[in-house]
Amino acid sequence: MSDAQALAREKRRQMMLEEPMIRVIPKVAIPMIISSVIDSLYNLADTFFVSQIGTSATAAVAVNDSLMMFLRAISMGFALGAASYISRLMGAKEDEKASRVGTSTLFIGVAFSLIFGLVCLTMRSGIVDILGVTPDAKQYSMDYSFWILLAAPFTTAELIMNQLLRSEGSTTLAMVGTVSGCVLNVFLDPLFINVFGWGVAGAAGATALSKVFSVIVLAYPYVTRRAMLEIHMKNFKPDRESAAEVAKMGIPAFLRMSLMSVGGVITNNVAKQFGTAVLAGISVANKLYRFVASIIMGFSQGFGPVAGFCWGARKYKRVKEAYMTTTMIGIIAGTILGTLMFISARSLVGVFNSEANETMYLIGSLKIRSLCLMLVPHEIVMITSNLYQSLGRPIGNLVLSMSRQLLFLIPLVLILPVLFPTFGLPGEYGLAIAQAASDGASFLFLALPLAIRIFRQIGDRPDGAEPPFGGEKKN
Repeated sequence: MSDAQALAREKRRQMMLEEPMIRVIPKVAIPMIISSVIDSLYNLADTFFVSQIGTSATAAVAVNDSLMMFLRAISMGFALGAASYISRLMGAKEDEKASRVGTSTLFIGVAFSLIFGLVCLTMRSGIVDILGVTPDAKQYSMDYSFWILLAAPFTTAELIMNQLLRSEGSTTLAMVGTVSGCVLNVFLDPLFINVFGWGVAGAAGATALSKVFSVIVLAYPYVTRRAMLEIHMKNFKPDRESAAEVAKMGIPAFLRMSLMSVGGVITNNVAKQFGTAVLAGISVANKLYRFVASIIMGFSQGFGPVAGFCWGARKYKRVKEAYMTTTMIGIIAGTILGTLMFISARSLVGVFNSEANETMYLIGSLKIRSLCLMLVPHEIVMITSNLYQSLGRPIGNLVLSMSRQLLFLIPLVLILPVLFPTFGLPGEYGLAIAQAASDGASFLFLALPLAIRIFRQIGDRPDGAEPPFGGEKKN
């Protein structure tokens, strides 16, 4: 290791372990927020350009969101599992082991996604049917899925390298990698869709090329050794202990995002019973809400590396301080952003409603406004889930990861559209508010009790003492 690298690592540790938390959290989180916002913007750009083709094209992209979510679930299972473990290793000054974990996870994850993408390419027609495509949108959906599956290994490489940089606190480098691909995607969308006339396939091709470009940019810090981790073939040394630690936190992340994909598939299949306009309205509302939620998510993601680093260094008071600081920032930001989006919901949906479909207006606006009411509770669920993940507590993280989808969202998506007509209300209204109802239930029945429980376990434990859970290798 060079003197410059050693100095950079020491400065990073000093920031994580000594600077006031009100400065550390924004410093780590703001690059993540920018990355998340830009990522949401280019998804919105995809939807905007595709929406000019028509409602069916918008619905087709909506259906493929569930496929993309499942690909991200695979990638984030590897990425977040490794990131949680690496943050704790670096906090404990086990840098060489952290580099071995990072390298092994990256190579194995990319190989797995390559195989998965190639297998799915041979079954595209059946897959888009399962995803809930309507007949008039199926060909659009087929065209879009081809490029998304072809780019699967690059999607995985981008997400893993991004999370590895975040795990060491190098969030600015992670941001540059993500933003560069997003900017390219926004530039290529109109070129491929309108100028070249490739339609929906052009939007997917632009997304695929942006992933390749992001991988190249994210690889630069490792090639030039600006990153604290050393990603190199010499460090490809998978071992059972590290694999178990990565899996311990990676499996809950995979299950959470997989269930988001399943929830999306079920929502699509319920929505298509009410028509393509309802399916399109639900999709546009999800993407618009994701833009605002990405700001809140950036803070919760920024909290994760800080909490993990402090936990590895046995700075228990700073872990609690990080949680409270992040929560207060999130409450303030969530209240302001949620109010603004609630007021402008119909106008925002109109940007993506080129045919001025009134059903799309109604469903999209209702879903957005209901979600805005639950934005702050949802933020607390995410921060608490990241707390359990950062501290290496798989059970609590698994419960919180699965609650929104499996315990609440999926049952509500199936029940509310049937229940609402008994009260004289359209069934699609029940579908529109199901996600918000799920967020409220997750907060009230799980996140709040679990947050109280873990801080009671930590108690007033002095810094440097043994972990309250019996050691890092135990659950």
